[in-house]
Amino acid sequence: MVLSAPGSQTLAPTAQLKRPSVNAVRLLASLEAMAEVGLQPDGSICRRGFSAEDRQGRELLSEWLIDAGMSLRIDAAGNLIGRLEGSEPNLPALVSGSHLDTVPTGGRYDGTLGVLAGLELVRCLKDASLQLRHPFELIVFADEESTMVGCKGMAGTASGDPSDYTTSNGDPIERNLARLGGDWERLTTAARSDDAIAAFLELHVEQGAVLEQRGDSIGVVQGVVGQRRFTIRVCGQANHAGTTPMDQRQDALVAAAQVVLAVQTMALEHPGDPVATVGRFEVWPNAANVVPGEVQCSVDLRDLDPEVLASLSAQLEERLASIAEASGCSVTMEPQFSVDPTPAAPLLMEAIAASASALGFSHSALPSRASHDAQELGRRWPMGMVFVPSHRGLSHSAAEYTSLEQCVAGTSVLLEAFLRLDAQLSG
Repeated sequence: MVLSAPGSQTLAPTAQLKRPSVNAVRLLASLEAMAEVGLQPDGSICRRGFSAEDRQGRELLSEWLIDAGMSLRIDAAGNLIGRLEGSEPNLPALVSGSHLDTVPTGGRYDGTLGVLAGLELVRCLKDASLQLRHPFELIVFADEESTMVGCKGMAGTASGDPSDYTTSNGDPIERNLARLGGDWERLTTAARSDDAIAAFLELHVEQGAVLEQRGDSIGVVQGVVGQRRFTIRVCGQANHAGTTPMDQRQDALVAAAQVVLAVQTMALEHPGDPVATVGRFEVWPNAANVVPGEVQCSVDLRDLDPEVLASLSAQLEERLASIAEASGCSVTMEPQFSVDPTPAAPLLMEAIAASASALGFSHSALPSRASHDAQELGRRWPMGMVFVPSHRGLSHSAAEYTSLEQCVAGTSVLLEAFLRLDAQLSG
């Protein structure tokens, strides 16, 4: 059977199997070679989804996967899928993967480490002449940084309306998918069946500073947080900055400043550890000698618990009403989008933690506050994520850095976790 994400099964002690080990020199060489694809003068990486650089990176990886003994295919959602058959090929697949596309000034580890760790896993199995019981698949998901069409297509959650996809190059999603070998007209065929996948594990750099501050080598991800995003519009009265007395103003910017502080206070005071951000801010008429008449800003709420997100949203609405009454301004709140949290499967969290302990790596649990391909896969199949530290919490920039030792640690835990799951999961 295929495990359900909230299942109550536990892992038995791992059988004494021949354990392959990660080749650090080989992993580094792969990371450095892939970093050359889309390398910018400032040291950042630019492989936007569907771009020539994105395709070049996928072609390079394809060569490596074939050399490692994997069969390759591209599904209708543009996902590049490498498969290594198991000794019991009718079992559901153990799956890993991430993405190779980047933001305009990306780093060399975001997404890429997860893909190349999966490649190293296959190479390690080949080195040790070891075959898993389950088939193993490594997936490069299409366009994670923009549309997430790849992971959503595989999970069966992708929209069938092309206008719902805002691509980084501005081209229609139909044309972009064709560039990768996908097929918009057959997008629904990318959705896998319930019994196709036994478990999905993704290795990723944390993109935050929690593990570094804790001094831990490995993060056992509890799940990917949900998001609620709103547009807040504050409407007052634009007026002359010199001739309008202070007690006769409807200053939209002053009211909006109270919104910003209310958002921060709301998150700090809430039990647990939610985050709330005002990240976009626009003022009209934005002139030095005019009392601001209108402000528009964004509010981004994130937490792993859907009840916390609902509570924060309700609190935000109440605080906006109070600010409107006190300021004399109109304050409205318009939902932009809502993404539900995806919890990690307890069984997979246990496998990751046990693997880290067995290999002597310190570890702790934390949520992922950024979206990942695992978020969509986890809506259908048991999902787990392994985090490794990001120096100073920097990501999506040339300054993104995870040491080779940390990359090897994460890859080793990923490999060990899959070996444990392969030995324990039933068909």
